[in-house]
Amino acid sequence: MSKFFAYLNRMKYIKRWSLMRSIREENIMEHSETVAVIAHALALITNKMFGGNVDEKKVVLLAQYHEVGEVITGDLPTPIKYFNPEIKTAYKDLEKGACERILSMLPESIKGEYAEYILPDENTEEYKLVKYADRLSAYLKCVEEVKAGNAEFKKAKTSIGNELKNSGNAAVEYYLKEFAPAYELSLDELD
Repeated sequence: MSKFFAYLNRMKYIKRWSLMRSIREENIMEHSETVAVIAHALALITNKMFGGNVDEKKVVLLAQYHEVGEVITGDLPTPIKYFNPEIKTAYKDLEKGACERILSMLPESIKGEYAEYILPDENTEEYKLVKYADRLSAYLKCVEEVKAGNAEFKKAKTSIGNELKNSGNAAVEYYLKEFAPAYELSLDELD
């Protein structure tokens, strides 16, 4: 009956960063896991250090499913997605349609439980933290690539880093200050 989980399994075959040569390729499933870990940290930082009240579990689930539509659409690089308002709107509509198609594969009795995470309310604090986690993941990918000698990611590292530093979100700024520098270290330096 349901092809939903088979579709989700395909996330591990869809590559990210298709326009930039990567030292290490990353697929959507790996990316989603990375975003979930970062989003969870942002939720904890928000709640425990800055007196926030976000639902930590909801943040993790939103992050885990934030790229589900790309199982059908594939990954479109950010500069193309946001090239102009018409392309941005068209791509958002395409992603929404893909998510709706994937949700339609679930039995009615559980469809609503997944819909909350696959077609989320973009105005919630939880959703906003996932968007920040997604950008932090992109920034950390750039750090990893530049550290490995791939100069193709230098400009993106700088621009995404500046965007995050100026986000106005205390948890993001804390993460950048306290956690992100460790990504620049070698395994020996982490000891």
